[in-house]
Order: sequence, then C-alpha cells, then structure tokens
Amino acid sequence: MESRAKLLGHAIHPMLIPFPLGLLATAVGFDVLYLITDRPGFTVAAGFAIAAGIIGGLVAAPFGWVDWFKIPAGTRAKRIGLLHGLVNGVVLVLFAVSWLFRSCAESWVPNGWALVCSFLAVAVAVVAAWMGGELVERLAVSVDDGANVDAPNSLTHKRVAA
Repeated sequence: MESRAKLLGHAIHPMLIPFPLGLLATAVGFDVLYLITDRPGFTVAAGFAIAAGIIGGLVAAPFGWVDWFKIPAGTRAKRIGLLHGLVNGVVLVLFAVSWLFRSCAESWVPNGWALVCSFLAVAVAVVAAWMGGELVERLAVSVDDGANVDAPNSLTHKRVAA
C-alpha cells in the first residue's frame, strides 16, 4: 500500500521520524550525563533537545495520519496504525510534561518527575517505533506496490514491475 504523502517518490513520514526520535533519545542521554557528572550544561542541552524533538514530532505526525487514512478499514494495519499514532502522542505529552518541569527550574535542572517522564517516554517510544516497523515491514504500509530488490530508482518515475 503506497503512501499518499510523498516527496521524490518516498513516503514523507518515515523521512521525518528519525529527527524527533533521535532528539528525544539524545535528551535522555543528556539527562544521564547530567546525573553522572552533575554539570548543568547537560540539562540545558536536554531541554533544547526535548523542545526540538516535540516540534519534530508535531511536524511528522500529520504525514503519518495522512497515510493512516488510506489504510483499509477493519484491517490489522488500521488498528496498529491508530495505536502507533496514539502511543506516539503519549510520548510527546510525557516529554512536554518533562520540559515544563525543567522550564520552571533554575538552569533547567530536572526534578525527579521530569526525569521519570523522560525515561518513561523513551521506553514508550521504543514500543511505538516497533509498531511503526510492524506497519512497514510486516503489513507493507507505505511500501510501493510490487516493490522488489531490483525495482528502478524512484526518481525515474518508472512503475515498479510486479
């Protein structure tokens, strides 16, 4: 099932999601470094990474929903896609709460709740990412019809031979 939202022959949603996922995971890495070193610079970096990751997630989400609306009703892909989107929404909310806790603190030093929200969010993000992989790799969502290992380049605009 091909994606509706494409750029240069490829689905846009999978092109965008590495940015928020990477930024949010990096924020948790900065939190761990802060806990190990007690250097407040890591807390500021985590705050910026969370903000950028949330913005990136909000940019990527609509392209995922556009693809989700094309999935036939009553299918496993439709159910997994809905759950994938909702779980990613939970991830963004948890990181937003973590960011709010940080923004109220001096030097953006996270309190316990901010850390719990971030660590929980990254664990939930792994589940959401697995669901995204299931959609593409198992259920063929956003995969060109007839795609194969010898398909022509997507920029040639040649149809994929079945």
